[in-house]
Parts: sequence; C-alpha cells; structure tokens
Amino acid sequence: MIPLDTDPIAAIATAPGRGGIGVVRVSGRDLSAVIDAVCGRPLAPRTATLLPFRAADGGAIDTGLALHFPAPHSYTGEDVLELQGHGGPVVMQLLLERVLEAGRAIGVRVAEPGEFTRRAFLNDKLDLAQAEAVADLIDASTAQAARGASRSLSGAFSKAVHAVVDALIELRMLLEATLDFPEEEIDFLERSDARGRLDAIRAALDALLADARQGALLREGLHVVLAGAPNVGKSSLLNALAGAEVAIVTPVAGTTRDRIAQAIQVDGVPLVVVDTAGLRETGDEVERIGIERTWQEVARADVILHLGVAEAGEGASARVADPAADAAARFRGNVPPDGEGARADLDAGIAARLPRDKPILRVWNKIDLAGLAPRATDDAVWLSAKDGRGIELLRAALLRLAGWHGAGEGTFIARERHLEALRAARGHLAAAHAHAQRRDEVLDLFAEELRLAQERLSSITGEFGADDLLGVIFSMFCIGK
Repeated sequence: MIPLDTDPIAAIATAPGRGGIGVVRVSGRDLSAVIDAVCGRPLAPRTATLLPFRAADGGAIDTGLALHFPAPHSYTGEDVLELQGHGGPVVMQLLLERVLEAGRAIGVRVAEPGEFTRRAFLNDKLDLAQAEAVADLIDASTAQAARGASRSLSGAFSKAVHAVVDALIELRMLLEATLDFPEEEIDFLERSDARGRLDAIRAALDALLADARQGALLREGLHVVLAGAPNVGKSSLLNALAGAEVAIVTPVAGTTRDRIAQAIQVDGVPLVVVDTAGLRETGDEVERIGIERTWQEVARADVILHLGVAEAGEGASARVADPAADAAARFRGNVPPDGEGARADLDAGIAARLPRDKPILRVWNKIDLAGLAPRATDDAVWLSAKDGRGIELLRAALLRLAGWHGAGEGTFIARERHLEALRAARGHLAAAHAHAQRRDEVLDLFAEELRLAQERLSSITGEFGADDLLGVIFSMFCIGK
C-alpha cells in the first residue's frame, strides 16, 4: 500500500475563476497553529463560525465562515479546516498564501491533485470504488450519470462487490479446512455443496457484471460517427439528434470539410456524435484532408452510422447488402460524376471499407422524398433528418447497440478498470467450475482459482492493488478534492 504522507496540506477547493463563494481546505494531524493564526481563536467542532480571516499583520483578508472537523470525524480522517470566503481568485489566493505562511512551522504545503481523497482512502474513510466515484460525480455529464456516481459514492457498488467476495471467502474457508485432510477431498465437493455454492457465486458475479456494464455506459458514453457519401444528410442528422443547428447544411457537396463533434444524451446515456466529411474521390486538397480525418474518426468509433439515401422499394438496401469487388474498385477512382448507379457504387465502396469489428447501423435518410414511412430493423433505420420522423427509432437503436437496458434505482457508476476486474474474476470462477467437474481432481487448483477471483474482485475496492495504479487514479482528480 502506498504510504500515507502526514504533511499538512492546503488547497483552494473551489473551481478557478470568480464566484459567490470560495473555499480553502486544510488537512493534517493538528491544525491548531493555523486556526489560531488565521481565525484568531479556537473553533467549536463542526460549527460554522463567522469571523475575519486575519493576515500576518492582524488586518482582515476577508470575512467568512470557518469550520473545524477534528479527526477522525472528517472527510480525510485527519483534522480538517475549511475557510469559506468570497469567491474572487485574488482573495482565495491571498487566503491560501496566508494558510501556508501560518502553517510553515508544521510543514503545511500545497496539496497534490486528489490528495484529500487519497488520504480519505488511506485512512479507511472511503474504499477505492467510492473514491473514484467522487471524481465521477464531479465529471458527470448527465443527470443519470450523476445519480449513478452518487450511488457508488454511498457504497452501492462496493456492497455488491463485497457480497460476492464474502461468499467466495466462505467457500474458501470450507475448502482450506478440507485441504488439511487429503483423504476427504473427493467427498468435500458433495458434502459442502461446493458446486452449488460456486454456481450461486458465478450467477451473482454475472448479475454484478451486467449492472457494471450499465454503469460504465453512464460514465464513458458512446463515440458515434456519421459516415457516408456527400449529400446523404449527415449534418442534418447531427442537427436533428442535437436539437440545434450545430452543423452547416447546404445542397453543395463537400460542405463539411472537418469533423464536428456534439455531445448529446439519450435516456441519460452520454453520446458524442461526430459529423464528418463526405467520402468520395476528390482533387480538392482541403476536402481530401477532411476525408482522411473521417477515416480516422471511423477507426475510433464505438458505433458507426453509415448513411445512405432512401429510395422507394427495397432495391437500394439490397444493392449494398453485400458490396461487390468491382464496386469497391470503382469507388477507388472510377466513379461516374452523377447518376443513381454512381451513388450506389460509391455507397458500396464505403461499406466495403468500414471496419467489421465495430457495430454498424445502416441509416436510410430522406424518406420524406422517397414517400416512405419510418421503420427499423436489427441493423437499419429509415428516417428523415429533415422532418424528424424516425429519429426516436434511431435513438432506440443506438441504446440497443450500446447494451443499455435503462437506469434503475440501483444503477451505479463503473469504470473500465472495474469491468476488467469483473471479467477476470469470472474467468477464474469458470476455471474453478471446470476443476470441480472432475471427480479425480485434487482441490489445490480449485482453491487457487477461487483465490485469484477474490484477488481481482478486491482490487475494485482497493483492498488489493498495485501502488502505481492508485497513483494514477488519484493523479486524475482536481486539486483540492
């Protein structure tokens, strides 16, 4: 475990810039020297006291509220002093400098990013999943994400992890006791219902992993890229999804030359939708650079929306379902300038180049011109970006591709690190299950897989983990938190 630095620390805990209120936070083992110097008198525990904050010459820097939280009943588990004054950047900086000056004798220094929360973790005020939820709550981009982070901060995720870990520990205790009596190993699996216990643990872990995937979606969201030929309505679709005119729309092919990204939310899930340059062969150097950037965005996408123009009947969709090699060849340099056949060949060439390892949703736009009704299948949506018909079908399809099942009362926030740990634990439990099926199998391997599964689950809450991982996690926090 990383060592706990006992130096008193101080920082401005509110965001930079001007505001009605600003806060300077101090944490350490004994802050009486700072309290006496800045506040001029002792403070009653956990009671807001209105007083002037004193400069070194006895004058007032500001007048505000001072709160003292004696250890261990504080955020960090140490003595904590909060000075709440007017939120001007100059006032806050003067107050911080005064705190550092008053605390020079006891070694007060400026806090590092995330150091207050790191101390809370090291002093057992929060586990690691709760500490991460502090940053996730600050960074939440939707109301659903904020609620999920708040539930993680309150311990909902940690409790679910601990429930699986406790069941694992109970099974391991029975197993370790049996390992001392080798002649009873075979009977142990039947007498203790080890297989049944393991099946119940695996089911609980699968349910936890499913919930964590939902939480990760709330935190990470989706990177959605609009790709297609010029003039198929990508910019219009971005505007329709965003509910605002964020992209320029004209009848001129090649209007969009560079990526335009817009953050939106669908059912509380954050999405970044990226409009891109229309894909075609061009001699325009600026447009060519834009097309290169389009393919870069496609490579980064979580979901690709491949746009085409809807036509009456099913012919259009049938032509590009399995693009032919000659169509791809024509896309590379021999596309006629105009005509329905040229557009189909261009569309087929684009489809041939899209990556096969990413979800691709076909979006047939301009149904208003084709006289079609909006509809959706598993891999396609027919809509009109111009009049909005079918947009809700597209939103629902995006959530389905993301694996979103809707936020419930127990939805918590989760990170990719948590998903990796849960998947690894599930793999170890699967290996343990395989060992348990062999009647001639000694229990040592069974026990080792259970131990490894518990180790990976415990890394989520920080009971087991590498020091360098902890350093990376807390370094991404803001200063003063």
